[in-house]
Amino acid sequence: MILHCNKMTIQDTGTADTVGPADPAGPILTCQNAAFGYDGYAVTGGLDFTVTAGDYLCIVGKNGSGKSTLIKGMLRLLNPLQGEIVFCNGLKKDTIGYLSQQTAAKKDFPAGVFEIVLSGAIGGMGLRPFYSAKEKRRALDTMDCLGIPELKDRTFRELSGGQQRRVLIARALCATQSLLVLDEPAAGLDPLATVELYTLLQKINTTMGITIIMVSHDIEAAAQYATKILHLQNRQYFFGSSKEYLNSAMGKQFLGAEKEEGNGF
Repeated sequence: MILHCNKMTIQDTGTADTVGPADPAGPILTCQNAAFGYDGYAVTGGLDFTVTAGDYLCIVGKNGSGKSTLIKGMLRLLNPLQGEIVFCNGLKKDTIGYLSQQTAAKKDFPAGVFEIVLSGAIGGMGLRPFYSAKEKRRALDTMDCLGIPELKDRTFRELSGGQQRRVLIARALCATQSLLVLDEPAAGLDPLATVELYTLLQKINTTMGITIIMVSHDIEAAAQYATKILHLQNRQYFFGSSKEYLNSAMGKQFLGAEKEEGNGF
C-alpha cells in the first residue's frame, strides 16, 4: 500500500545534510553530543540519543527546557552550537513530515482541505509546476487512511480542532514515508479529541510503519503511547524506553508533580 514505510535507500545527493550509512532496520537519526540555541547561547545541550526506524519518541519537559529548539535543530532550521545530528537510512530534511504548533492564524486559514493535504507533496516536486496523478492519489489515500475522506471538499476554517489536526497530519504524511515530527499536536484540543489524536498517531506508527518524534507537555500520555522518552531540562535529563522512564525515580517524580499540579508541563 502506498502509505506503508518505504524501505528503499535514498542515496546522498551531496546536500549539506550529514548522512550516515543505510540500514533499513537501524537508526534514522543520531544526535551526537549536540547543543542548540540562539546567538551563541545554548538553550539545550548534552544531547546524545538515537532514533531507530519504527520508534515513537516523545520529547517532554517544562516550558523553556529546549524541546522546540531541539525540533528546529532536527529539521535543519538551526545549526548546532556543538556536536551534530546525523541522518541515516536515506533520511533528508526534505523527506521529513512536520506539523508545527497550531496558531489562531492557521486555524482560520481560508483554503480547501484537499488543497492543504496535497500541498505536503510540494517538497518533492522540484521545479515541476503541477501535481502528478500519483501525488493526488496518495493525498486521497492518506485522507482515507486517517478517516477524513468526507472532508475533501470542505474549507479548512470550518472544521473542528480535531478535524483540522487530522488534515494537517495528512499533509505532513504526504511529505514523508519514514519520519513524522510533531510539535505539541494536542495543544488546544478537548480531552476526547486529544485521545483520538493520540490513538491516530499510534496507528500511524504501528500500522503504517512511520517513525514519530513528538513534543508534548502531557508526560502521562507520552509514557502511555510512546515507545521512548526524551526528557529535557535544558540538557538531556533522560533517554530510554517508556517503561524505563515510568520505573525511574525521575519519571515517578515528574509524573507525580504533574498529577499534583493538575495542569502538566
